Amino acid sequence: MKIGFDNQKYLSMQSEHIRERISQFDNKLYLEFGGKLFDDFHASRVLPGFAPDSKLQMLMQLADQAEVVIVISAGDIEKNKVRGDLGITYDSDVLRLIDVYKERGLYVGSVVITQYTGQNSAAQFKARLEKLGIRVYIHYSIEGYPNNIPLIVSDEGYGKNDYIETSRPLVVVTAPGPGSGKMATCLSQLYHEQKRGIRAGYAKFETFPIWNLPLKHPVNLAYEAATADLNDVNMIDPFHLEAYGVTTVNYNRDVEIFPVLEAMFERIFGESPYKSPTDMGVNMAGNCIVDDEACRQASLQEIIRRYYEAIMGLADGSRQESEAYKIELLMKQVHISPEDRKVVGAALEREKLTGGPAASMELPDGRMITGKTSDLLGACAAVLLNALKELAGIPHETHVISPSCIEPIQTLKTSYLGSKNPRLHTDEVLIALSSSAASSDVAKLALEQLPKLKGCQVHSSVMLSDVDRKLLKRLGCQVTSEARYEKNSRVFH
Repeated sequence: MKIGFDNQKYLSMQSEHIRERISQFDNKLYLEFGGKLFDDFHASRVLPGFAPDSKLQMLMQLADQAEVVIVISAGDIEKNKVRGDLGITYDSDVLRLIDVYKERGLYVGSVVITQYTGQNSAAQFKARLEKLGIRVYIHYSIEGYPNNIPLIVSDEGYGKNDYIETSRPLVVVTAPGPGSGKMATCLSQLYHEQKRGIRAGYAKFETFPIWNLPLKHPVNLAYEAATADLNDVNMIDPFHLEAYGVTTVNYNRDVEIFPVLEAMFERIFGESPYKSPTDMGVNMAGNCIVDDEACRQASLQEIIRRYYEAIMGLADGSRQESEAYKIELLMKQVHISPEDRKVVGAALEREKLTGGPAASMELPDGRMITGKTSDLLGACAAVLLNALKELAGIPHETHVISPSCIEPIQTLKTSYLGSKNPRLHTDEVLIALSSSAASSDVAKLALEQLPKLKGCQVHSSVMLSDVDRKLLKRLGCQVTSEARYEKNSRVFH
């Protein structure tokens, strides 16, 4: 994939811009961090060259000035809300985030439990954190939030919340996921700081939509596709246009809430420091695009991948029809279709020729590799093995896995684990390949190609097993599949 984004420029420009924003207030800035802090794979896909941990790297440049406050909703603790990408609960993710930040040298000051109404599980989580030596603060639900401003900005509203003790100029407020209460935590702190005679500031760091790209730029439309389940809509910031006569892009939730935020700022400070939602942001990503066409093409491909995710979710019951319809409309706006994803046609053609499930993989240089289902291998396992052979320059007819490594795995599956399917999944193929590599130079050469699979495109003609999907993603492949089960003809297009 062509590089379209200058990551080093971004790190430098972004950290400097945040320093400038800190200096605009009493050397105290509460920075709401939206999205993922260190595993932003969406950004790396639509802005090729953007490192998934760019935001974390940027914060590390400010490590001497920054502390992290992690926010979690008591309601999310109570209902054991799970992060879809990691498969762990939000409270477990808080502990994971603390460890990750500390390992990177960032100071984690505290955890805030928001929207607390006496939930027992939240109280237990608080006790657990405190036993680990982590400071925990409680913020309460406020009746009529966010519209009852006189109550919210009062001693009975924000004033009832615990004041979070912080010691650094930059306080990064982050969370395991959306709806955790990051913004309310920041505003509550502004209220408490003002009562203490400190004019602290608030800013928002969201990568998308990118405010200084056109409204219908594919990068911004890819964000709409990614948030189809939230029903986010990109829109022109009317407040910015009125205040400055300049067209910028924001999204509906920030535009809708801005009059409320403005009223809160006025009640806390006497006047609002910002004239628009765009003013609140500090994102510099749009200034670091060095190849617009590369980013456009990468974003168009992301929209198609999001479409396949949506229709697959219809098949397994995890998604709503509205998500797929919305992404279909986005594809029509930019005149693309699923067939514009090259691996789709290759997989379907191989299935047509073989009469069984098939898979395809596009290598970094554009070579197309396919794999079919056989008595020995599933289609994804076959395409993985074929790709490794191709990258290593090993002839297709050469066997790289010893039969003595395959047979015990098949016996284990069918004789001891009760599986009716003796075919190897992708993880089992790699285990067999690594075992063979101990005694075979050819197998070792094939195994050494695994890092080259990062960024490869993969498509399956049938829905993938969880094992195959997760392993391919761990290898860095970008995976889609038809919304069709292998054993029947149900199709969800």
